[in-house]
Amino acid sequence: MKILLKIILVLATYILTVSAPSAAQDKQVFSTAPVTKDGKKWQIAYYEGGPYVDYQKILGETVRGLMKLGWIETADLPAQKGEETKPLWDWLVYEAKSDYLVFLPDGHYSANWDEDLRSLTVQKIMERLNHKKDVDLVIAMGTWAGKDLANDNHSTPTLVFSSSDPVSAGIIKSIEDSGFEHVNAAIDPYVYERQIRVFHEIMHFKRLGVAYEDTDDGRSYAAIRKIEKVAKECGFEIVRCFTVSDIGDIPAEVESVKECFHKFGKEADAIYVTQQSGVRLESIPDLVKIANQYRIPTFSQAGSEEVKYGFLTSIAPAGYRYFGEFHAQTMTKVLNGAKPNQLTQCFEQPSQIAINMETAQIIGFEPPIVLLGAADEIFYKISPTQ
Repeated sequence: MKILLKIILVLATYILTVSAPSAAQDKQVFSTAPVTKDGKKWQIAYYEGGPYVDYQKILGETVRGLMKLGWIETADLPAQKGEETKPLWDWLVYEAKSDYLVFLPDGHYSANWDEDLRSLTVQKIMERLNHKKDVDLVIAMGTWAGKDLANDNHSTPTLVFSSSDPVSAGIIKSIEDSGFEHVNAAIDPYVYERQIRVFHEIMHFKRLGVAYEDTDDGRSYAAIRKIEKVAKECGFEIVRCFTVSDIGDIPAEVESVKECFHKFGKEADAIYVTQQSGVRLESIPDLVKIANQYRIPTFSQAGSEEVKYGFLTSIAPAGYRYFGEFHAQTMTKVLNGAKPNQLTQCFEQPSQIAINMETAQIIGFEPPIVLLGAADEIFYKISPTQ
């Protein structure tokens, strides 16, 4: 009964604190109304470290946010497959209609998770920003892109989206101040702490398995500092396992995560499934199979989409819509004259609880009624990823 009451209190507190999106205030009021650049359209570019399904979804929701604000004519986005953002960008270039924005045909840059290509790509972008100067705003999608463009090597307005922890990654100076007049990096500063606390109260694990690449980027993606903070406060041990990620060798990246899952099956009570290139649509079924083989509960850092495919649970963003709308507002305020660092970077989004009942049955976990009552998404089967 005490355990059940504790879960009720934790979930109730969690739901109350995230029942609506909250955002800190901008330093002054800026319009989001559609405007041209002295009668010409604003020219937009995009840079990512490589393909990732979150990038695709966040870009899509940002486009919908721009439609909602009247900057792009309302239309159905094309169905997206895989993890690539280039098809969506091409649709924006050739199909989307706007009197205010141009998505540059040669303005989509991706390093394809290749360090050598990354260096060449950044060089090309910098030459364009500083010499050709035909880009009015650039979207830097993810930690790689944020680290490459959040600097004084150029002055083009740069908005960093989808970086797990841009402060610890060194992209921005702090939550309140990016450190650069032309840079803004969106951040929900406490989302991963909330995830770990609720997972611990539900499962009461003593040893939490966390697989990540032991690099600055890898630790940032996994939110290791946040996990360590909660572990100290709640009194559980972190079982660490180091993977390889973003090396351009997908089979090796996937295999490294699988090996860690086998390690956790023997040494941990639960697994916090962190975001990295070895955790992808095609690898999730094998990872789920390994975890279920050891009857070990899993929590997806990325969100409910991965719960759909078999991880046990997650407390995740309520879709990507709220972040997309937040990004669209930031973009349009900049195009209306705001300096990126005049705008808030902090956005705490509403969240939802998701659980996979087939996985729960396989591992022998009986979810309390209160947990099921609080769940926004209940998946009764493990869905195939293809």
